[in-house]
Amino acid sequence: MAHCVTLVQLSISCDHLIDKDISSKSDPLCVLLQDVGGGNWAELGRTERVQNCSSPEFSKTLQLEYHFETVQKLRFGIYDIDNKTPELGDDDFLGGAECSLGQIVSSQVLTLPLMLKPGKPAGRGTITVSAQELKDNRVVTMEIEARNLDKKDFLGKSDPFLEFFRQGDGKWHLVYRSEVIKNNLNPTWKRFSVPVQHFCGGDPSTPIQVRCSDYDSDGSHDLIGTFHTSLAQLQAVPAEFECIHPEKQQKKKTYKNSGTICVKICQVETEYSFLDYVMGGCQINFTVGVDFTGSNGDPSSPDSLHYLSPTGVNEYLTALWSVGTVVQDYDSDKLFPAFGFGAQVPPDWQVSHEFALNFNPSNPYCVGIQGIVDAYRQALPQVRLYGPTNFAPIINHVARFAAQAAHQGTASQYFVLLLLTDGAVTDVEATREAVAPREALAQTVLAEVPTQLVSYFRAQGWVPLKPLPPSAKDPAEAPQA
Repeated sequence: MAHCVTLVQLSISCDHLIDKDISSKSDPLCVLLQDVGGGNWAELGRTERVQNCSSPEFSKTLQLEYHFETVQKLRFGIYDIDNKTPELGDDDFLGGAECSLGQIVSSQVLTLPLMLKPGKPAGRGTITVSAQELKDNRVVTMEIEARNLDKKDFLGKSDPFLEFFRQGDGKWHLVYRSEVIKNNLNPTWKRFSVPVQHFCGGDPSTPIQVRCSDYDSDGSHDLIGTFHTSLAQLQAVPAEFECIHPEKQQKKKTYKNSGTICVKICQVETEYSFLDYVMGGCQINFTVGVDFTGSNGDPSSPDSLHYLSPTGVNEYLTALWSVGTVVQDYDSDKLFPAFGFGAQVPPDWQVSHEFALNFNPSNPYCVGIQGIVDAYRQALPQVRLYGPTNFAPIINHVARFAAQAAHQGTASQYFVLLLLTDGAVTDVEATREAVAPREALAQTVLAEVPTQLVSYFRAQGWVPLKPLPPSAKDPAEAPQA
């Protein structure tokens, strides 16, 4: 399972904080907490304290890991700090706000009212949070060939491959190994790409050692030769380096080299991440298709996946809530089309494989995940489970909208289809029982979405629509979309 994990930096400011000090304004500080389940919150960090300010802009940013496939619920607390103790129980509470990290990154800048407690605003106080991904999103792409390498095999030529090492902490760290080219003294290796951060630690002047060896199946590879360089030197294409074998160089006065390594291409390019697209305006449109075929079992039976327990929940609703609560943060209008298939639908009781859950074919959109839940609960007793299992019409429905968006060049739209079928629900329920929390279901369904989205946009040559903010680490090297 591929997880989208990256560091996100949050910048925080407040406006119109209430004053708790008698002779001066408050001295605010912001505390960030994350919901860790079971009603418990874990503190992730604090900003600095700003003296005598009712509209502070905190200079200290707060960092946390971002996971697309989970709902990361955050709580921001603003306190008036009048002592040096780290405990907050003896400090005045100026207000708080709750949201998810998904809401912040999809909004870029999110402003929320501060509340003293539910239903009680903290005056006109507000908190504004903005997010920025912490990363070096550059990759180095290279294409390399060699000429006149030494012959190392007794019955053949050589089977050469390359290894690149980065110097750090007094050691050489392997950063890339090429494929082996059999029986060739003038090989051309496949083009390859390595993140700049991994290749040279982000510093083009970092020493790089390149080793060319003759492959042996028993692991006793023979060194053909080596040379030292840096990313800055490799970029001066076309670049040539003599491949030197140290022992041969010492033994033979007439020794020149063991071949020449030629760098044909060395390009440093920006590789956009999932968050680059989200923060650049990408919206994830969420379409739901519910399986109403008879294989689900009689809805009045506790054995049916459509059976509504006394708490009003079944496996379909569990799947819908688990995935929908994650995806909804990335759709600004929160209008989700929802369909059913495999049922006999009133009033003529014809079998339909694409009917609106709200029975409004001209407007199948439901408001929020709760709207889908309400439509499903109303539709369930009104339809007759039938068959066969044919979800092609719904897939084609979503595909038509996706094709139209691509044709119009609206790269900010990406469509995710969650098909709730009896087999799928059974599979994910087994996963949920094995891993325990409901969040495991969303992770199973959504884990591949970031990778698929980035791969598709990259293949289309689409970059984030809005300019990316300067890198927090090095503003001078920030890419422009």
